[in-house]
Amino acid sequence: MKNFLTSKWWSPYLVGAGIGVLTWFAFATADRPIGVSTAFETTAALAVRGAAPSGATTSRFFEEHDPTIGWEWMLVVGIFFGALFSSLLSGDRETFTVPPMWRARFGPSPAKRLAVAFVGGMTMLLGARLASGCTSGHGISGNLQLAVSSIVFSVTFVVVGIATVFLLYGTKGGSHV
Repeated sequence: MKNFLTSKWWSPYLVGAGIGVLTWFAFATADRPIGVSTAFETTAALAVRGAAPSGATTSRFFEEHDPTIGWEWMLVVGIFFGALFSSLLSGDRETFTVPPMWRARFGPSPAKRLAVAFVGGMTMLLGARLASGCTSGHGISGNLQLAVSSIVFSVTFVVVGIATVFLLYGTKGGSHV
C-alpha cells in the first residue's frame, strides 16, 4: 500500500472531511472560524507599530485592535510548511519560475511573471480585507455556517476566477505542457 503522504493526489473527500474537522476544532477551541487574511493584517499592523510607533498610537485601527501573533498567524506558517513538505514528499514540486502556459502567452520574463504574481496577490489580499474575509474564511468557515455573504462571495470568486482565465488565456485555455 502506498503511503498517502507521498501521493501527488489526495482524495477530495478525505481532504474535505479533514478541513471540516479542522474547522470544528477551530470553533471548539478558539471560537473563531478558519481564515488567513487576518494574519496578514496583523503582520502589517505589527510592522507599522515597529517602524512608526507614534503612528500606531494615533491610529483608529490600534484603538480597536491589539495585533498579536496568534493561532491564525501560526495557521499561515503551518500552511506554508505543510505545502512545502507535501511537495517535497510527493516529488510534485515545479522548479521553474515561469510556467509553460504563462510563457506561451506572455513571454519568458521571470521579472514580469513575479511582478504580476505579486500584484495579483496584493489585489486578492485587498479584496479579502474589503470582503471581511478571504477565500478560506468565506469559502470554508462561512459556507459551513450557511452565511449568505459567504455563499455570495464564493460564487463571485469562482465566476471572477473563470472570467480572469478567459481574459488572460483566451477561450482555448492555453497549453498544459
